[in-house]
Amino acid sequence: MNVKHKIEPMAGRVLISEPHLNDYYFSRSVVLLADHNTDGSFGIIVNKPIPKRFGEVVRGFPAFNAPIFLGGPVQTDALFFIHNLGAELEGSSRIMDGLYWGGNMEQLKHLMETGGIAPSHIRFFVGYSGWSAGQLEEELERHSWIVSQANASEIMDAPPDAMWMRYLRSMGKDYAIWSNFPADPIMN
Repeated sequence: MNVKHKIEPMAGRVLISEPHLNDYYFSRSVVLLADHNTDGSFGIIVNKPIPKRFGEVVRGFPAFNAPIFLGGPVQTDALFFIHNLGAELEGSSRIMDGLYWGGNMEQLKHLMETGGIAPSHIRFFVGYSGWSAGQLEEELERHSWIVSQANASEIMDAPPDAMWMRYLRSMGKDYAIWSNFPADPIMN
C-alpha cells in the first residue's frame, strides 16, 4: 500500500499499530507519545484497560474507582498517569493542550480524599512503552506504526475498545479498510 499519510512523531501524537503487528502489548494498540526526541521515545498504550480498578491495585490511597490500563512492556511494576488537571496538580508535564503527564502524588492523594478529582479526569497505566534513539524511526520504516494527530478529548473520553478502529477510519479510505482486518486472519 502506498502510504500518503506522513506525520512525524512528537509528544502529543499517537502511534497506531498496523493490522499485521502481532505482539502481546502492541497488537491493535494506540500509543500516546508523551515525549519524543533524539534520545528516544516514551509513551503509553491508551486503549488497553485491564480488569482492575485503581483501588484494587494501589494501596495507601483512598477508594477511587478509576480504570487502569496496560501502558506497555517497560516497568510493569510501576504506575503512571495522565490527566486534564494541568496546573492544579503540581509537577505535571504538558503533553498537549488539555493533557498532562504525572505530578505530585501527595497532592493527587489529597484531591482524591476531598473529591477534587473524578475518575474521568485521570487515567492510570501499569508500565510504559519506550524506544531507544532511532528505534521508533526504524519501526516506522518497517510499517509497524502510523503516526496520527490527537487531542485530549480523544484520549480521555473515547471508549478504549473502539479507539484503534476509529483512528484508522478517521484517516481516510486507505486506512479505513485496515480497520476491518480480523484480529486473527485465520478466522476470516
